[in-house]
Amino acid sequence: MISRVAASTGFRYPPLRLAVALAVAALTAVPLLYVLATAIAVGPAGVVELLWRPRVADLLRNTVVLVLLGTSACMVVGIGAAWLVERTTLPGRPVWTGLMAAPLAVPAFVNSVGWYSVLPRFDGLSAAVTVTTLSYYPLVYLPVAAALRGIDPAFEELSRSLGVGPWRTFARVVLPQVRPALLGGALLVGLHLLAEFGALQALRFDTFTTAIYDQFQSTFNGAGATMLAGVLVVLCLVLLAGEAWAVGHVRISRIGSGAVRPAAPQRLGAGTVPAAGALALLAVLALGVPLGCLASWLVTSTSVAFPLVELTSTTAASLGLGILGALATSALALPVAWLAVRRRSTLTTVIERVTYVGNSLPGIVVALALITAGIRFVPALYQTTAMLITAYAVLFMPRAMVSLRATLAQIPPDLDDVARSLGVGPADVLARVTVPLMARGVGTGAALVFLAVVTELTSTLLLAPIGTQTLATRFWSESSALHYGAAAPYALLMIVLSAPGAYLLTRRSRQAVS
Repeated sequence: MISRVAASTGFRYPPLRLAVALAVAALTAVPLLYVLATAIAVGPAGVVELLWRPRVADLLRNTVVLVLLGTSACMVVGIGAAWLVERTTLPGRPVWTGLMAAPLAVPAFVNSVGWYSVLPRFDGLSAAVTVTTLSYYPLVYLPVAAALRGIDPAFEELSRSLGVGPWRTFARVVLPQVRPALLGGALLVGLHLLAEFGALQALRFDTFTTAIYDQFQSTFNGAGATMLAGVLVVLCLVLLAGEAWAVGHVRISRIGSGAVRPAAPQRLGAGTVPAAGALALLAVLALGVPLGCLASWLVTSTSVAFPLVELTSTTAASLGLGILGALATSALALPVAWLAVRRRSTLTTVIERVTYVGNSLPGIVVALALITAGIRFVPALYQTTAMLITAYAVLFMPRAMVSLRATLAQIPPDLDDVARSLGVGPADVLARVTVPLMARGVGTGAALVFLAVVTELTSTLLLAPIGTQTLATRFWSESSALHYGAAAPYALLMIVLSAPGAYLLTRRSRQAVS
């Protein structure tokens, strides 16, 4: 089959890279296989009995509406903020760049707990959309901002010279060129919303993920919870198919860097103050509320405590797991991203898309799938750091994939051809040409994964080796008991650990055109 696909597309697959990519796809497919195996064991009649319920219909409606509204809101906020910061005369661009990316350093469940402590009746759909938008819009803002800086301004100047107005130029010239970045960020947001647990649980908004967790906790109904996860798999496939269709097969790379001069900024004039006010309000809502709540808890709460030994150990554990998770996930994503861009075909598209499925599933389902597979096939891995890192790779592979894929798409494949024509072997081409040019994408993807690992909750609760606790698990434990003062130091340390990653993302984004 592989040879037929390769022959039909006019190229062959590098055997080693294909083998590694297939192995990575198989690893990330473990949760999907777990869900399918459970469905087969239950049987068609059992699946219908478990899913054909009014409660499931309510969960489906809540989940779909949240994904649609939350993703749309993140796209609007992300591209609007990116355009104001990158393409207008708004003063203070470096400050705004940092502020717009900073919410990535605040975990969504910390944000939700902060909002709920300020507004106890702030719950339901509107609260869920608000908090998730404030937490995840940087996933759209950062790639779109980088894409806006990388566009050759000659295209826009040509459009304007033909009498096309600024808004029509943006819609017809700029937007199509940032479409891959916009849709890639939107895909990440949608996958996160499918799997979001902590923020939605705190805001009392039920989706499939919260229902799965509650079912495992209360009745340990593995089959029923896993069938709910199966619905999430279907929704994930819908998202992946929609993103693939919307992106299409447009090539956006070019020989040379084009015009290195920046595009002429759009003058805001009287709109400068409203634009700055809108971005300031966004920063206050996304950062001011959770940080203000943490400060208030530290000052006023009677449960405030600073157990130095425990704070040190949990910080070290979170930092170590974040670094290991980022390195492992980026390394595993690299061969898959290369094949998806350089050897695009039905086979490589399937391999790439399989790596996205785990990110749409709750951490508890991924953890149980790995526990089941580990006990059956590799029992020595049970309750080890290696299994936990594997779970992080399965959950956060899309964060690395989107960054690597976008970077590779902007690197002309002709450079590889030139190197090979000079007698350089495939391995040397990868090491001496492709990987150095991908450094920005690797750094961005690794930073995104690091931020996710440091704040991951559910799979860490199940898979962490005995005695290992992270900042996220300690914060959740204390805040669930309403000990907000005791939880605050762990949240602050999570933000401190995440801040360098968020800063690195802004630096990488600023260097996108260099």
